Amino acid sequence: MTIGDFSRATRLSAKALRFYHQAGLLEPASVDPSNGYRLYDIDQIADAQVVRQLRSLAVPVDTIRDILAAPDISARNGLIAAHLERLEAQLDATRAAVTSLRGLLAEPPAQLLVEHRSVPAMPVLAIRQTIDLPDLGEWYTSALSELVTCADAPGRLAVGPYGGVWDTELFLSERGEATVFSPVASLDDVGQLSGRVRATLLPAVELAVTVHRGPDATIAQSYGALCAYVTEHELGIDGPIRETYLTHPGSDSPQGVTEIGWPIFRTAR
Repeated sequence: MTIGDFSRATRLSAKALRFYHQAGLLEPASVDPSNGYRLYDIDQIADAQVVRQLRSLAVPVDTIRDILAAPDISARNGLIAAHLERLEAQLDATRAAVTSLRGLLAEPPAQLLVEHRSVPAMPVLAIRQTIDLPDLGEWYTSALSELVTCADAPGRLAVGPYGGVWDTELFLSERGEATVFSPVASLDDVGQLSGRVRATLLPAVELAVTVHRGPDATIAQSYGALCAYVTEHELGIDGPIRETYLTHPGSDSPQGVTEIGWPIFRTAR
């Protein structure tokens, strides 16, 4: 069939069909050597429809080429499923960014509630690792899941909510130390540990603490307000931020509650 008929059958423009020919995705059944007209077979309609659908999902040309060349349906479906997972991750990131922007556009609270708190040294089960900032979300999910499994083991009773410690360099230089932890009564009673979980002692610290209520996507506003408070009162010192998850960590519920602790110097009682 002519390129015109094939275009009507597949809803792909002549420009798109020429591009896919050059890219090696949809080569015509034949090309007239005298005038360059492209001719297509009926059997190519199905592949053309697959290409159109995949391009509508922003599948890269190279990936489409691999899908069309897959040896069987299972291999083809595996390639498509992998791309759909990438799209879902991008969609989640976009939704989080939109939620965060809406939070920044919302009216700030009339008064930021801040508590100065002396936190004593704390025995914990923890996973601590130096990571790159772009890997933070994936690392947090993985590390927290491993920590929860370990901390919830029989006979190992946590004595406080989960938390995280984030080194300044992680944000300043996009590479630094990240920690998730679960408080325990004593380092002597934690028993056998496996994987990345270690028993350690978090140092004592002075913190200016405020509470963020809502999903993690909107926490930037609370961070900014707390930093402004610490700066205005000339309290800030170098040190990692400490978060405490008063609701189950990882929850993206609008009812999520996270304490943010900013390091400060000791103030008079």
